[in-house]
Amino acid sequence: MTSGRNMKFGAHIRAVREEREFGLREMAKKIGVSPTYLSKVERDEFPPPAEDKVRKIAEIFEINVDELLALAGKVSTDLSEIIRENPRELAALLRTTKGMTSDDVARLAQEAEKSKNK
Repeated sequence: MTSGRNMKFGAHIRAVREEREFGLREMAKKIGVSPTYLSKVERDEFPPPAEDKVRKIAEIFEINVDELLALAGKVSTDLSEIIRENPRELAALLRTTKGMTSDDVARLAQEAEKSKNK
């Protein structure tokens, strides 16, 4: 699959849409927007759509919703709620992960999950 890490949101979803052979009109209908709007998002003339539309795109493409939301510059509503419950502690936790590899962060998440389930 086309990598979105170095692409803007619109360019990424256009590349994936074309790779998956979805037509612009078909895709727009599936996510509940006009083809004109989707075209402008894909050309980065409009900002990424709201969270619910980004979630729908991720579902249709069968890609990770959190990664697509991050590419859109958004944070999942459920994560925002979790952060609001313990802002100081979670900010500190997130800051400690800066500079860690993805594997390191994944291991940290696994350890936290184990600790939570005890």
